[in-house]
Amino acid sequence: MSFFLGSNQYGKAGIRLVSVQRDGDRHLVTDFTVATALAGHLDDTHFTGDNSAVLPTDTQKNTVYAFAREFGVGEPEAFALRLAKHFVTTQEAIYHARVNIEQHTWERLAPHGEPAPHSFVRAGTETRRAEVIVTEDDVAVSSGLGDLTLLNTTNSEFHGFPRDKYTTLPETRERMLATSVEAWWDHDSADVDWGKSYAEARDALLTAFASTYSLSLQQTLFSMGSYVLHQCPSVDEIRLSLPNKHHHLVDLTPFGLDNPDQVYVAPTEPYGLIQGTVQRHQMVPTVGPQLW
Repeated sequence: MSFFLGSNQYGKAGIRLVSVQRDGDRHLVTDFTVATALAGHLDDTHFTGDNSAVLPTDTQKNTVYAFAREFGVGEPEAFALRLAKHFVTTQEAIYHARVNIEQHTWERLAPHGEPAPHSFVRAGTETRRAEVIVTEDDVAVSSGLGDLTLLNTTNSEFHGFPRDKYTTLPETRERMLATSVEAWWDHDSADVDWGKSYAEARDALLTAFASTYSLSLQQTLFSMGSYVLHQCPSVDEIRLSLPNKHHHLVDLTPFGLDNPDQVYVAPTEPYGLIQGTVQRHQMVPTVGPQLW
């Protein structure tokens, strides 16, 4: 009986990189978690243990640190592009390189109202993400974010849904709407101002969430994705995953109290999960990382 090797890759995950750019007394901190994954002509290492085509994962890790020193870090998309192209162009056996980066944000402390030059606090904002895939013939760049928690205290309804014998949810014309956005969007070019593009996409997500009168979280998802495509010409497709972070009014009548939409309980589980893709052109194949 014969068996066959399917698709495979190998690399280094969880590479923690912190870079400090020292411009006189004013410092800039960049904090990445990097993952590399290489694929190519690697049958021999699987079949016979011949490692002559296997660039060690430790070398991949060292390359991340060396490139940070030699070329600087900059935007995560640009750093990932540099790494992925290096692995494909310098390793004869490798024809596919994927680099994922998560960026962790640090904000300057301002103890006396003035931003401190070299003191920081880890920000509780979202995680910025980037993924680059480089092959011998193509380059694909995706940007994204996660854990972007948003809340509208009004302008949200949910009604008109089908009911059966298991349905207990009441219809509502007024509810809290909260979610934690996970998103990836694909670019049609590798020649992009990555910092500006990320800021524009993030702002478009926030603007659409705040300005959409929501009759369903699905409607909000499509509005957010559409506005990113409208505001960001380099983006071809955006994939969104929006958990419905429920907020339920607490029944205070046992205590002789009313509750005019003021006191809520926010359970963490279970939760609704709304996911969808918004495309500039119908049936555009997805090249970037998937959310589901």
